[in-house]
Amino acid sequence: MKKFIYIVCSILLLASTNVDAQTDPLIEKVAQKLALVNDYVAEGSMKTDVSFIKASLGKVKVYFKKPNLLKVKKDGGISLLPRGGVSLTINTLLNTKQYTTIPAGIQVINGKSLTVIKLIPTDDNLDWVISTLWIDPVEALVYKTATTTKENGSYEITMQYGAYAKYGLASKIIFSFNTKDYKLPNGITLEFGDEDPAAKQKAIKNKKGTIEITYNNYIINKGVPNSNF
Repeated sequence: MKKFIYIVCSILLLASTNVDAQTDPLIEKVAQKLALVNDYVAEGSMKTDVSFIKASLGKVKVYFKKPNLLKVKKDGGISLLPRGGVSLTINTLLNTKQYTTIPAGIQVINGKSLTVIKLIPTDDNLDWVISTLWIDPVEALVYKTATTTKENGSYEITMQYGAYAKYGLASKIIFSFNTKDYKLPNGITLEFGDEDPAAKQKAIKNKKGTIEITYNNYIINKGVPNSNF
C-alpha cells in the first residue's frame, strides 16, 4: 500500500518565517537561514524502528513549498508517524509568533556546545505546550528539538548536517516518540497478532519508536507546482 504522509522530520529545518522583533536574537538567526529556502524536492530513505510493527526500509520523496505546503511519498509499504506530529515543525512554531522565548543555558551534545531555548505558547488554542530547541550559536542550526503536545504526547528530533547545511537542511533526521501515545494506522501488521488486545496494549505501553530519514539529494528553489500537494 502506498500512503502519503506528512513527516515532522523532513521539514524541521525548512521554513519561511518572519520572527517578531521581541524574539531571542538566536531564533532570528535560525529564521533567516530557513528563509533561504522557498521550495525543494528531496530524495532519501526512511527506516522505521517500532517493536510491534513490521515495516521495511523504503525510499521517500519529499515536496516542500512556502509557507507550509508539504507532501511525503514513500515507495511501497506503510509510512508511520504519530498523529499530531505534522503540525509541530520549526516553521509552524516560529510562524505563529505566538510564543515567549526563555533561555535555558548551554548543553554539550556530541561534542557541540549548544544554546538551549524554550518556546512557550502565548495562545491557549495552540496544540503544543512547550518546545525546546538546541541550537549551534555559530552555525545557527538546530541540532535537537523536544516538543510536548496537549493530545499527542511528546516528540524528540535530532539532526545531522552535511552538504546542505548552509540552507539549514539536514542530511539525517531521527524522530523518536513514545508508542503509548501512538495511534495505529489502518493496515498495520502487528507482530503479536490482532487477536490479543491485552498483548497489544502491553507491547505499546512505555515503548520507544523511531523514524529515521537519510537524505541523499535536494533540489532547492527550482519551483514546485501546487499539484504536487
